[in-house]
Amino acid sequence: MSPHARADTPASAHAHAHVLVLGGTAEARELAAALTARPGIRVTTSLAGRVSRPGALDGDVRVGGFGGAEGLARWLRSERVDTLVDATHPFAAGITANAVRAARAAGVPAIVLRRPGWQAGPGDRWHSTTSLTEAADLLPSLGRRVFLTTGRLGLATFAPLSELHFLLRSVDPPEPPLPPHTEVLLARGPFTVEDETTLLREHAIEVLVTKDSGGAATSAKLTAARTLGVPVVVVRRPPLPEGVTPVADVSEVLAWLDGGLWGTGL
Repeated sequence: MSPHARADTPASAHAHAHVLVLGGTAEARELAAALTARPGIRVTTSLAGRVSRPGALDGDVRVGGFGGAEGLARWLRSERVDTLVDATHPFAAGITANAVRAARAAGVPAIVLRRPGWQAGPGDRWHSTTSLTEAADLLPSLGRRVFLTTGRLGLATFAPLSELHFLLRSVDPPEPPLPPHTEVLLARGPFTVEDETTLLREHAIEVLVTKDSGGAATSAKLTAARTLGVPVVVVRRPPLPEGVTPVADVSEVLAWLDGGLWGTGL
């Protein structure tokens, strides 16, 4: 899964090359648009189906799982996929692990696209954790009014914290169990620093909880927290599978493809 190997034939020279993009991120949408604009390339973006109203996508779209690594490997062969690009969320560890196994089993060149994570700067009051459970354990010592922005999965971890008040932001309505004192805010980024600062002030937020998703779409909350002196609990990303070297943006994926990896395996 290294982006540095090269073959002799550029991607643009391949007629009807089929690229499978494991999507769900802004980068996946950008990549699908860039590839469908090129002649002779078929793009299929696969979505897990966890968001009820995904944004519009260029090319073909499929929704739902493949049935693990073995099912994905079968799909790669049956659909004659030439290249696989894993552009899923940095916390979609299971999907990435299956993608790596499937690509290797099917002999399909593959690459992982991961936007860089956030980095703490001067004035930030960050507390790094390895899991939602560790984040939940830390919260009572940091504040009683919590802005929870970890998405709608795994919220049961915070349900026992009955003494805290949560403002929960999610794209889709969350499912119980939830903490007993929870206000749900349905919204999709990007968000501005001004809006995030106003939100933190109006809700008297004392601590922010987030996953290290990276990217600019939801980073404004971190700037707002820094400005207001609000501590931030940051859940670190799960590690990538052994031997995987990710690239950071769409331009690097396109350069990798143009380097001619269509005919090489992992």
